[in-house]
Amino acid sequence: MTSVQGTAVDIPTEDGLADAYLTHPGDGLPRPGVLLYQDAFGLRPHLRSMADRLAAAGYTVLVPNVFYRHGRTPVFDLPEFIDPGTRPEIWQQISPVMQALTPELAMRDAGAYLRWLADSPLVADGPVAVTGYCMGARLTLRTAGAYPERVAAAAGFHGGQLATDAPDSPHLAAGHITAELYFGHADNDPSLPAEQRERLEEALTTAGVRHHCEVYPDAPHGFTQADTASYQKEGDERHWAALLDLLERTF
Repeated sequence: MTSVQGTAVDIPTEDGLADAYLTHPGDGLPRPGVLLYQDAFGLRPHLRSMADRLAAAGYTVLVPNVFYRHGRTPVFDLPEFIDPGTRPEIWQQISPVMQALTPELAMRDAGAYLRWLADSPLVADGPVAVTGYCMGARLTLRTAGAYPERVAAAAGFHGGQLATDAPDSPHLAAGHITAELYFGHADNDPSLPAEQRERLEEALTTAGVRHHCEVYPDAPHGFTQADTASYQKEGDERHWAALLDLLERTF
């Protein structure tokens, strides 16, 4: 592990400027790039600490505020410890903003994030990796399909609605994906029931995508997020091992 340097950056998109957090090893040398997609609660100290941990392992990590159309970070007024069970009004803030980020807008933004990484002197030449959490897992899957030439590896953890009946379901991108994929599913997750897990597995297998999907026993949705009531240490540690293993194989 090495020292890291983190800073706020702005990324030009077709619809404005997306504020983001960039972190990298302190030596300033070009490193493999990682695009880290947030969960629904947004870019906040815990996401920055996760990015710093990846940077300490030898990567240049970009965490964009995917809700930038609704304001700069912090988009929502959240407590330091997030427990929607005791504060259900949190979802009243978040749900409309999530719904406004359509797949079309999200992938248009993804192109901007990937271009920014490609142009950064802190990022090594070549494709990058993508990882995402909760809603970010959906964005990861879509990005791998929309930009196969730019994504070498993609991971998603406690993702929801990955393989629905909708005509624009994320799993339908499988046929375009060339990256290696890893998904760590939360057990008994109402946002990703068994039939969706099976549908995702079938789509990836049929498309010939290199992938590994696992269900983390007794892990709740959101198990990697230490600043929330959903955190589970065992699942989080397993997630770090799997993610770093994927990145080591890729780069």
